[in-house]
Amino acid sequence: MRHFCARCVLSVLLAAGLAMPAAARGVYGWVEFVQLHIDGEPLELKAKLDTGARSSSLDATAIEPFERDGERWVRFEVKLPGMEKTTRLERPVVRYVRIKRHRGPYDRRPVIRLPLCLGDEWRTVEVNLTDRGRFIYPLLLGRKALARLAVVDPSRTYLRAPRCDGAPSKD
Repeated sequence: MRHFCARCVLSVLLAAGLAMPAAARGVYGWVEFVQLHIDGEPLELKAKLDTGARSSSLDATAIEPFERDGERWVRFEVKLPGMEKTTRLERPVVRYVRIKRHRGPYDRRPVIRLPLCLGDEWRTVEVNLTDRGRFIYPLLLGRKALARLAVVDPSRTYLRAPRCDGAPSKD
């Protein structure tokens, strides 16, 4: 009996410990507003939280890889909802990713780090750059980013507005 009770207590403690990481993450809908800082200006936009996609993507055009001081960089343009004009940005490339297209060969895309406000915290996520002009949402957050950030309720949208103080810290 004594061992049975000890096992029960141990099981409950272990189960609570396993549930902790999910509970510590916020619950979000499958579409949420996030906040970015583009050239120092805060910008709020809709993001699709897609657990079916492995990686995250940001709508970008005129994507041009180049080298700076022996490092891989990428130059690209963003014109996101709420922006008056297209903005040209340059960021270091973290790596390249191969994305399988529905029809045709793989697409090779540069990946950058992007600070964004989701809920009440600034988080840095890796996003690949691609033209998402034909999609409704300019930012897609895939499960690699979501695994450490959020629990997604697929029956809901807009559960937590971005409420981050100040600008993101520099990486």
